[in-house]
Amino acid sequence: MRRKVTKAIFPVAGLGTRFLPATKSVPKEIMTLVDRPLVQYAIDEARAAGIKEFIFVTSRGKSALEDYFDNAPQLEQELRRKGKDELLEILKSTNMDSGEIAYMRQHKPLGLGHAVWCARRFIANEPFAVILPDDVIAAEKPCLQQMVEAFEETQSNMVAAMDVPDTATQSYGILDVKEDMGSIVSTKGMVEKPEPGSAPSNLAVIGRYILTPTVLQKLNKKQTGAGGEIQLTDAIDAAREEGEEVHGFRFRGQRFDCGSKAGFLQATVAFALARDELRDELWNYISDIVHAEKAAQ
Repeated sequence: MRRKVTKAIFPVAGLGTRFLPATKSVPKEIMTLVDRPLVQYAIDEARAAGIKEFIFVTSRGKSALEDYFDNAPQLEQELRRKGKDELLEILKSTNMDSGEIAYMRQHKPLGLGHAVWCARRFIANEPFAVILPDDVIAAEKPCLQQMVEAFEETQSNMVAAMDVPDTATQSYGILDVKEDMGSIVSTKGMVEKPEPGSAPSNLAVIGRYILTPTVLQKLNKKQTGAGGEIQLTDAIDAAREEGEEVHGFRFRGQRFDCGSKAGFLQATVAFALARDELRDELWNYISDIVHAEKAAQ
């Protein structure tokens, strides 16, 4: 029986300390790329992949995130009164129907694996996706949709993966490759943040996963790993050791690490340049800066 992926977990409990002081009052996940918050990109990607139930693992101070997905009757009424129908439709597209979205608190920051474990009662005995909103992926076909289509064939644990330089492997979970078949890679293990020079490959896991219930069972043990945290990659690898296959999926698209300031700025420029109404003015501004710097040299 082919199992479908209809539920997704969004771990959004982090404090976003790299973006202080902004994140003192604004959850990092609703900081905007151009005019849409990070979490909206993640939701849109999930919807395109056929996700029907959205589970957010939050923490204290994230009420603004919950409000974002709620209806805004006063604002909608004002836009309707002024005949701003296009803005009204954009606003309505951010609303989530009752029962479509759920929230679960992670009371202690014990790692990504622990955040996923917190949502276990919403998952039951079915495959599920995990999306990290910090990883924004620009792609013609959304990344998770690519993965869901591949999962329909493999029916196994799957992690999004991309090739990174040797100097960057210590910042990621790295796949130990058994067979490289191009877009899909079979694995014989994963190493979380390996020491410099010890990485088994250059294929890094990034923030998209499709996982089986076995991974949740492994997370029940609450075993700590790298950094003293409960690592999701450790649970995935434990499921592999029990006989479940784990595949890496080389997605087609460009990933931006919006958990860092530099990555966030790069994404802002890239997404703005992709907008017809912004491209020319922004490109001219960038060109002027580049020319001025060259002239100064």
